[in-house]
Amino acid sequence: MFEKKDRNEWRDGVYLCTAKNSFEADLLESKLLSEGIPCVKKFKGAGNFLEIFMGSNSAFPIDLFVPEEALEDAKNVIVAVPILTDELPDEPVDFDSLSEEELDELIGSEDQEEE
Repeated sequence: MFEKKDRNEWRDGVYLCTAKNSFEADLLESKLLSEGIPCVKKFKGAGNFLEIFMGSNSAFPIDLFVPEEALEDAKNVIVAVPILTDELPDEPVDFDSLSEEELDELIGSEDQEEE
């Protein structure tokens, strides 16, 4: 999700992720800025024009870049960790890499604890 070979550095930042549209990019940018992490958006294709002309861009993806020293913090900020219990996990869970069985097991174990 985070690494792309040809997008490692741009201007004063390093590649963080790619947002599907301007709504997602604005949401991620807002979350990063609320945590004190500066963020730069790099529009692809006519994305910047659409953003100015129509007020939004849903056709072209947008790359997000952060300062190199804030990369790990930024990754931790944008990785979604669902709250299944009152306790926070020790490490972020990458739900995209879990198989269906592992996901069912994780959610099932939480349901059993409630009973």
